[in-house]
Amino acid sequence: MSEWLVLTLAMGAACAVVLLVVVLRHWRTSADYDASETPDVMEYMTMMIGVVYAIVLGLAIAGVWEARSAAQDHVRVEAQALHEVHERVRIYPAEVRDRIRGDVRAYVGHVITTEWDRMAETGKLTPRGDRLLERIRHGVTDHEPESDFEAQAYQPLVDQVAIVDDARVARGDSAEPTMPGVVWFGLLTGGLVTVGLIFALQIRRTARELILAGLFSALIAFLLFLIWGFDAPYSRGIAATAEPFRSLFPGVGD
Repeated sequence: MSEWLVLTLAMGAACAVVLLVVVLRHWRTSADYDASETPDVMEYMTMMIGVVYAIVLGLAIAGVWEARSAAQDHVRVEAQALHEVHERVRIYPAEVRDRIRGDVRAYVGHVITTEWDRMAETGKLTPRGDRLLERIRHGVTDHEPESDFEAQAYQPLVDQVAIVDDARVARGDSAEPTMPGVVWFGLLTGGLVTVGLIFALQIRRTARELILAGLFSALIAFLLFLIWGFDAPYSRGIAATAEPFRSLFPGVGD
């Protein structure tokens, strides 16, 4: 099921439940019931709970967005460092250059076609990706420079491979959801409490109040979906992509 279909259903269900409860509550209320008599303390508590929950939602959205941005940065750094290795080995002998470039393209192809799906499904990297990166490392470090020009390029190439390794580890670490279960419990419970407080304000069954109640509940559902979508940076609809690999290595993995 598409994430956007889930969002639509969740927002529709939230609106339907709130409107149904309001209508049933109004239907069961006696005719002489005064809906305007809401205690001041109730209004104050409702306002404070809404403000606190809004702050929590804002912090949660900022946190998962930052994690998603960091995940995309890891991909960009890894792809750029691999591109530097691919291009800088041009000064090496043809046999060594072609072997290293072949290893780089094999690694990129594996990441795009296999490891990305595995990472999205399980939050783990693949052992084959580790072995392919090790081949790149050995190809770069095992070559003994034959001239001063090659010697000058040797250390920068080793440094780029180290950057690839570091970015790969960071990519693997950021593949799993970032929000702990206890935080999700607080967000969901807070959402139910905040929406439930609509009924404490003794709203009537006027079109204006019903529309506002429905929109408010739909907004809460949308914000929770937004946090859920950003929570797993590589596996959901609003996810980091492998585009840096594809743009720097066109044709690989197709």
